[in-house]
Amino acid sequence: MNGGGGDGAASSGGGGGGPPQPLEWRFSQVFGERTAGEEVQEVDIISAIEFDKSGDHLATGDRGGRVVLFERTDNKDNGGSRRDAEQMDYTVRHPEFRYKTEFQSHEPEFDYLKSLEIEEKINKIRWCQPASGALFLLSTNDKTIKYWKVQEKKIKKISEMNIDPSKTPGQPSSSSPPPVVANGVHADPAHDYLSKFSFPPGGLPSLRLPVVTSLETSLVARCRRVYAHAHDYHINSISNSSDGETFISADDLRVNLWNLEISNQSFNIVDVKPTNMEDLTEVITSAEFHPIHCNMLAYSSSKGSIRLIDMRQSALCDSHTKLFEEPEAPGSRSFFTEIIASISDIKFSKDGRYILSRDYMTLKLWDINMDSGPVASYQVHEHLRPKLCDLYENDSIFDKFECCLSGDGLRVATGSYSNLFRVFGASQGSTEAATLEASKNPMRRQIQTPARPSRTISSMTRMVRRGSESPGAEANGNGYDFTNKLLHMAWHPTENSIACAAANSLYMYYA
Repeated sequence: MNGGGGDGAASSGGGGGGPPQPLEWRFSQVFGERTAGEEVQEVDIISAIEFDKSGDHLATGDRGGRVVLFERTDNKDNGGSRRDAEQMDYTVRHPEFRYKTEFQSHEPEFDYLKSLEIEEKINKIRWCQPASGALFLLSTNDKTIKYWKVQEKKIKKISEMNIDPSKTPGQPSSSSPPPVVANGVHADPAHDYLSKFSFPPGGLPSLRLPVVTSLETSLVARCRRVYAHAHDYHINSISNSSDGETFISADDLRVNLWNLEISNQSFNIVDVKPTNMEDLTEVITSAEFHPIHCNMLAYSSSKGSIRLIDMRQSALCDSHTKLFEEPEAPGSRSFFTEIIASISDIKFSKDGRYILSRDYMTLKLWDINMDSGPVASYQVHEHLRPKLCDLYENDSIFDKFECCLSGDGLRVATGSYSNLFRVFGASQGSTEAATLEASKNPMRRQIQTPARPSRTISSMTRMVRRGSESPGAEANGNGYDFTNKLLHMAWHPTENSIACAAANSLYMYYA
């Protein structure tokens, strides 16, 4: 089950010369499960999911501006015997998480200069390097990025107070207090206690000094820095650099570079804003740092292209190092062509060799050393093509689905409608294409016949994988529920485990 650092997405997996066997996915956990007929509150809908690099922590953000943290429990040493550990090997072990803490990351704001409401919805979460037992993460809404530190604090209490119950402040005094002069000294010599008081030779055994004790620990989230006023348009991406010191933030027209320690200054490294806004033809939709090389990053556009840039070339990266785009098939252009070509999310593979992109209809896998076209394409919504007019009318065609890769690079996954998600084999020759439902029975919508890959006429190892057409629905997509959409999901960095969000519920699966 554990996935190591494989040779990459397009390599042959399994070690036996052929593709690995398809995975059988099982339900693991659900947090925030809805009961039948329960109405979901808008603020509770999950809008971001992210594992940390170790896979021991998981963070989710919601439309109410809250960040919820979960921690892994199954890999902790419970002090069992060796015999218990050996017996555990006979059972399938999988990641198990528990609720850790939550905090309010963002509040609704109002931009008085632009008369614009800024909602508190969390757009992205990214984990930073942990230090001294504390967790660090970045979270952002449309305009403001925040750097959070979460650590355990001991709650200290005062104990062993020297209080005489017979002389509590609540009891009335039998005699009136003596008169006091302006400097605080009693005017009556009979009340001059200090002159008459003396300590006995053995001291006073009943006199105890207060003692501070730590009874329990509590998780405290503290905002370390706020990175604001750097974006005129809505932030769609944040990404950490492999140097552990910098990160980027991207909106529709610009990508900014930040230092984690400096919140009042950022550097604009990509600017696609034209001199005349009427000449604007495309916008930035997603941006991601290379996982290994801190000087390289990629960003995608609404025209379906991905640009790889090297920050060593110039301060303002107007020119790209490589451009990845698929040429348009002749005669296929329609009113919806540019809309469905817009890339909603990109992810690097763990080794940085491949880029996975998601547009409305497909998943595409790109080799950064080959810019002639994707090495593999996976059809996700091809069966919805006859319904594009309806999807445009109800705005579903503008839904932004995320994508993710397994840690070993052998599989890719993305979400769909009716709370379904798709898992495809990415190794050469693999025909794996599973359709699962975000429920306690994920295989309920599983297609029994595997998808057959059809190769394009090319000398390269380029695949077009159709996937299973309209699983559990009519061929034209009429059986789909377009109000239940699975937009956000994340793959565990080292194991075959997926976390995905269905409205306000967080579902976890393993294989």
